[in-house]
Amino acid sequence: MPFIRIIILAPTLAAGQIKRLQQGTTDLMVAVMRKPVEGVAVLVEQVTLSAWSIAGWPTSLAAHVEATIAQGTNTPDEKAKFIAEMWTLLRSALGPELREETYIVCHEIDTKAYGRGGLTRAERDRRGQAGG
Repeated sequence: MPFIRIIILAPTLAAGQIKRLQQGTTDLMVAVMRKPVEGVAVLVEQVTLSAWSIAGWPTSLAAHVEATIAQGTNTPDEKAKFIAEMWTLLRSALGPELREETYIVCHEIDTKAYGRGGLTRAERDRRGQAGG
């Protein structure tokens, strides 16, 4: 963990934009949220059909970010800084016409409720403390 899902409505995303979002998000998770780079997963999804509206009006450019992190591993200040810097990254990658109604959400999940490689985070932590 963490897993970050970035959903974007745009005419087309260039490979460079996707790479910039993936690398920038990974860098923020490491620098701001203190996550080990090995566990950071970033998915950039593009919505091509214009089914997105803001304030009741269709839009041609929009984004939504959901970052799933372990509960209690980040301070409110770290989450606020991540949200602010993620907004800056999105605007720099997608352009200044990206509207303020772009939501960036940090979901905090109990370590017993998720895992990777077949082990919950709680079990990984337990094994790490036990030396095995």
